[in-house]
Amino acid sequence: MTSSLKLIATLPAVFLLASCSGTNNPEKTDDAPQADSNTHKAQSSEVMRIAAAANLAGVLPAVIDAYQSEEAHSPDTASTPKPKIEVTYASSGKLFAQINSGAPYDLFLSADQDFPAKYAQQQAAANVTVQPPFTYARGQLALYSSNQDISTVKTLDTASLQQLFITQPNQNKMPIKITLANPELAPYGASAKAFLQQQGIYDSLNSNKTIIQAENIGQAFQYAHTASTDYGFVALSQLISAKVAPSNYLILQPDSYPAILQDGIVVSDSAAAIDFSHYLQSKPAQKLFADAGYLPVNADHAASGSAK
Repeated sequence: MTSSLKLIATLPAVFLLASCSGTNNPEKTDDAPQADSNTHKAQSSEVMRIAAAANLAGVLPAVIDAYQSEEAHSPDTASTPKPKIEVTYASSGKLFAQINSGAPYDLFLSADQDFPAKYAQQQAAANVTVQPPFTYARGQLALYSSNQDISTVKTLDTASLQQLFITQPNQNKMPIKITLANPELAPYGASAKAFLQQQGIYDSLNSNKTIIQAENIGQAFQYAHTASTDYGFVALSQLISAKVAPSNYLILQPDSYPAILQDGIVVSDSAAAIDFSHYLQSKPAQKLFADAGYLPVNADHAASGSAK
């Protein structure tokens, strides 16, 4: 299966694969950056590298642009010009593996809390002091179809899902395909799987090969957006970014699946990365996340991160 975000690059209406903070700061796909002896001290003449979950591709560029025009958010960077920023988007699990393999990132923005917590635990076991994880966003799931009429569906429950995925296809003798991101690597996929399991239909859909597993949430969106599959469990932020008509998707109730609390963690000694992590939790950044389809982050979550 080809790289998800290289495929998405063919969809300019979906993600603006332009500079994050200017023409000299390109976004990357899911290939890890090459090691550089100066990488971990991101200053104005250097680059701060962010490993970001694929669902952030529609909102993070705007957050970075806003950050570049703001004052510094930590004393260590008060007199330092803002760094250039490069972003690599991929599944959280893939990025976590790259970081563990020595990829020279400065900041890891996951789509869950587990991967940043694991990184912090690994560093603690090695007697390395790191900044604690922090919660910067809470994602929302939506069911999206670009070729099926779902405007008459009022709510997603077992009965309506049976009608959409099983009864109606059998009547029309047309096999239905549903995509979700790899639950082992992508938190949005894990929450979508949990939702279907709670509705009691995941096993039957999986055994009938109805479910098409995407590498990450970006690829899941592409499959649904191009009608390669009939339905896709995607991030609401992707739909808003792509300006998809509301009649083409249904937002899942937040209490119907495990909360998608997204944590970040600084993974280098970059003062600029610490400063940017503070900005992500600020009111201006949180408003950008809310406008992009994320739920408000509880103050307690933001302060404690993934501490459990």
